Amino acid sequence: MGKKLVMAQKRGETRALCLGVAMVLCAVITYYILGTAVLPLYLKSVWTQESTCHLIETHIRDQEELEGKKVPQYPCLWVNVSALGRWAVLYHTEDTWDQNQQPPGRSRFSPQCSYIPGSLDNYQTARADVEKVRDNFHEHQVFYCFSTTRKNETSVLYRRLYGPKTLLFSLFWPTFLLTGGLLIIAMVKINQSLSILAAQK
Repeated sequence: MGKKLVMAQKRGETRALCLGVAMVLCAVITYYILGTAVLPLYLKSVWTQESTCHLIETHIRDQEELEGKKVPQYPCLWVNVSALGRWAVLYHTEDTWDQNQQPPGRSRFSPQCSYIPGSLDNYQTARADVEKVRDNFHEHQVFYCFSTTRKNETSVLYRRLYGPKTLLFSLFWPTFLLTGGLLIIAMVKINQSLSILAAQK
């Protein structure tokens, strides 16, 4: 009976150790992915200055001529704001700003699209999405936004994708896994040490 209990205890310790090691390995892999994918974007982001934006006007651009280029068949929202004492175009996130900076012919969207709907498969859904965002801006005409310290920059962001909060949230789960895995390994090792001491006595 005693041998069976010892064998069961050893199997349990082995499984616990495997679980702890697996959690630590998962945490290390996640840290590596974050370090190569998210961290460079965070360090490269220039939208670090928080300021207050005042809404000037909004306009839904939909199948109209703009600077000699045809706007795609899907609607997008253009938002004009006053920030840091000057006029600026508001972009939803860094990705929206990047899409607007692409050379003509490479982007599906026209320049100056402050907000591009997430779903472009259905026109009515996309239009309703854009109108909802526009109404939200009209309801809250003063809001926080993010600008850059670069001179002569006429763009601001409504929300940062790669800000400190995003980075901390991304680091939470791998840190939780790493801490949990190390605790499990430590508890198993302590239990083994106590068992050896008890057997020696």
